[in-house]
Amino acid sequence: MNNWFHSWRAAVRIARRDAWRYKGRSFLVLAMIALPILGVSAADLTLRSSELSTEEKLARSIGAADARISDSGYGGTPVLQHPLEGSAIPVEAFENKPWPEGKADVTKVFPANSTVLTDSVGAGRLRTAHGLLQTEIRELKAADPMARGIMVLRDGRFPGKADEVAATTHFLESSGLKVGSTLTARGLDREYRIVGSYELPNELKTDQVNALPGAFLDPLGKALEAAGMPGTDKSTTHLLTLPRPAGGTDGFTWNMVKEANTKGVVVTSRAVALDPPADSDVPLFQSEGWGDYGNSTAAQAAALAAAGTVVGLAMLEICLLAGPAFAVGARRSRRQLGLVGANGGDRRHIRAIVLAGGLVIGVAAAVVGTVLGLILTFLLQPVLEDYMGRRFGAFDVRPLELLGIGLLAVLTGLLAAVVPAVTASRQTVLASLTGRRGVRRSSRVLPVVGLIAVLLGAAIALYGSVVSDQFVIVAGGSALAELGVVAMTPALVGLFGRAGRWLPLSPRLALRDAVRNRGRTAPAVAAVLAAVAGTVAVATYQASDDAQQRAAYEARLPHGAVSVMVREGGGRDVPVVRDAVQKNLPVDVRADVDRIAVGRAGCDMYGQGEGCGRHEVVIPEANQCPLWATSPDGSDPAEKYSKAERRKLAQDWRCKDSPDMAYTESGLVVADGTLLKVLGIKDAAAEKALAEGRVVSFSRVLIDARGKLGIKLITDSRKAEEAMAQGKEPPGEVVSFDTYQAARGTESYGLAGIVPPAAAKAAGLTTVPFGAYFSTDRMPSTEQRQRLDDELAQTGAGVDLHVEEGFVSENSIVLLSLTVFAGLITIGAAGIATGLAQADAEADLKTLAAVGAPPRVRRTLSGFQCGVVAVMGVLLGSAAGVLPAVGLRLTERRQMMNWYETALDQGGLMDVPHVPIIVPWETLAALLVAVPLGAALLAALVTRSRGAVARRAAT
Repeated sequence: MNNWFHSWRAAVRIARRDAWRYKGRSFLVLAMIALPILGVSAADLTLRSSELSTEEKLARSIGAADARISDSGYGGTPVLQHPLEGSAIPVEAFENKPWPEGKADVTKVFPANSTVLTDSVGAGRLRTAHGLLQTEIRELKAADPMARGIMVLRDGRFPGKADEVAATTHFLESSGLKVGSTLTARGLDREYRIVGSYELPNELKTDQVNALPGAFLDPLGKALEAAGMPGTDKSTTHLLTLPRPAGGTDGFTWNMVKEANTKGVVVTSRAVALDPPADSDVPLFQSEGWGDYGNSTAAQAAALAAAGTVVGLAMLEICLLAGPAFAVGARRSRRQLGLVGANGGDRRHIRAIVLAGGLVIGVAAAVVGTVLGLILTFLLQPVLEDYMGRRFGAFDVRPLELLGIGLLAVLTGLLAAVVPAVTASRQTVLASLTGRRGVRRSSRVLPVVGLIAVLLGAAIALYGSVVSDQFVIVAGGSALAELGVVAMTPALVGLFGRAGRWLPLSPRLALRDAVRNRGRTAPAVAAVLAAVAGTVAVATYQASDDAQQRAAYEARLPHGAVSVMVREGGGRDVPVVRDAVQKNLPVDVRADVDRIAVGRAGCDMYGQGEGCGRHEVVIPEANQCPLWATSPDGSDPAEKYSKAERRKLAQDWRCKDSPDMAYTESGLVVADGTLLKVLGIKDAAAEKALAEGRVVSFSRVLIDARGKLGIKLITDSRKAEEAMAQGKEPPGEVVSFDTYQAARGTESYGLAGIVPPAAAKAAGLTTVPFGAYFSTDRMPSTEQRQRLDDELAQTGAGVDLHVEEGFVSENSIVLLSLTVFAGLITIGAAGIATGLAQADAEADLKTLAAVGAPPRVRRTLSGFQCGVVAVMGVLLGSAAGVLPAVGLRLTERRQMMNWYETALDQGGLMDVPHVPIIVPWETLAALLVAVPLGAALLAALVTRSRGAVARRAAT
């Protein structure tokens, strides 16, 4: 034991001295190991700090109260509640019955002598320095100790009077107001003074103002209703604190929560959150069909497997890059190792010295990476909080986890030094002292094992993509095949060397050097291979998914066209909105559209409110899809058909040619032929029909046998909903129009039809301004849209503005990031291999200079050495990366086809799935050409043309 300790202590001292002597190589290896440790430790600190404790969650949701009482919205019907999440469902299933609605009397669940604080939330349009801003309005006495923690005061104070408000810091930034400014709301004459600013810890980017209960929402709602505009929808909950008698209390217990659930009330309880009940005591968990899938054992196992895979690949990458550095270091110190052997040291002592080098570098990397991770996380925490939109909890440092991450660095350093240690210990003392390397033969077993792994992995991936629906089988087979390619890398490097006979001098020397020194070339190539393979796999999958989304994209308008709709207020603000768009955007053609209105003036498009109605298109009975027809008993009409009949009906024109209803409740708008020009519909017969006062329909389902289209006018929306709940047709008058059927396949961009103004007037229909469509002579710029948004905000109208930009890929930044990442790894790995090659082949370079080689040969040779490694790694990685992406896409295609077949069997209507496989040639070109070329040029530029003059070695 004593000899073992002293030998290792000596080995560590030698390794530490050697690391300090060769600072450049040591710093290189330390950086490679420390950077991942920095990232992992920073991620661990960020994750743990962002995870809130139960107490922190309660402080942000219920403050210092014992409970928050909420109405479930089921009209007092008993409910089943989740003890922690607060979600609830009715006890009764209500099959074939109207779903319960209404309010419950939450005051019935208030314990005697409890303290209650009302918390109401609504919304309104508040006037700002720029115009109007839709803002959340919260009425809560925030200064009360019971509310402490829900809102965090940043400046000033919380309101104490009815004419005072506080605002979130984000609202003040967005509105251009400040503490001390006056605040008003659209439709309300009262003014409020901003007396403080605060933030919501969980919602930093929320625009919200805080007022005392009853001071803002009620006056605003009454003012809006008096002006004929929709009022504010206010939701109210109650914070509750129970009395504290002598001897203490358990707060709002789980039994009290279940009692409240019988009255249709949901309770968020502090006592229950801190001491949750057993699953067997939660009625919701015992209900039929309940399953906690999110926290299942399978999901947790999958998450652990994913994390283990990422850590394993990171360690493999580091070992592949750091291992050659230790090998070269061992060769540079072979004379020193030979002296150890000459003075009585055996192979285990030499192995200990090389392993001690990995230990020293690993410990240093662990310390440096962990410390930098702590500092970086602490400094970037405010930035991360602003980016995520919520505050972290306490800065949570968990020493055991950081220690485990540090040990990972030590383990990585030791693993990277294992192969060099074994290799160094096998050299004879004579070879070490004389500097001779001897004859080394590459292993013949490793390539065979690698080939078997490639074939087996490819077979498993093929099975997973063709036979099975499990993604994990494809991923596992692809990973096994990639590891097989890594194992075959030394042999593949040798095959690349056969191309040297056709190359000029410098690249031939570089390729020969790479083949002769596979111990440092193969790991670097394998590291590049792993990075490029992952990048190509993800890039191929993302490009294929991007093509799938592009094909599924449904444009709302022709490219560059603009639509603006105002669905509220009876169309009062529409003329101003139309003119604002006309003034600020490069408009070519403008088409004004109106909508059919039923009921009193001022009703919105949906007919909500007293005295408001709506309209709908009458689909003739002969044109109704049998799979969707209404059954008298309320059952599913598709159930009476067999699977074969459902598949046949799914291809019936009555089911396939369903009308679009994207903009109004019926899909109809009132407009003239100008709208056809804006929509790019070139149909002279349709223009003539509109000019003659006939309706143009884009769906033949809407037209009866007489060539007419019927519109039902429903004067009372509430009575219509009651009738529909009872399975009856809503009462209403039907108005018929002569109709022209547009050519089949005409792109209508969400419109079911166009009613000409003359026809609407002749039928006695009431129309109100709805909006407009615009074609543009060029795509509106960002500056033009910002000016338009500012002007529209000043109108105070609820505007739906859409500028059709076409399909915008969300994966372009992902592909660019992957390309950059793979490029950096490739350049880094190739640069490391080049640096090691220069250090390892210094004698050869001096020989070239001695025999008269020009100075530029050294620079050229360095560039080609780097380029050779990059080219070999990129070629092998590109070939290995396509396999998993193709396998995953084939698996997805099989799954989607299965869903498609199942939907047809059940009577559903779906388009045939389009799951293309697209190879991202731009990304591959960047990796195959630009990255190796850039690596070679960079290596050539940073290499000195002349080396140091060598002294004659002492004999």
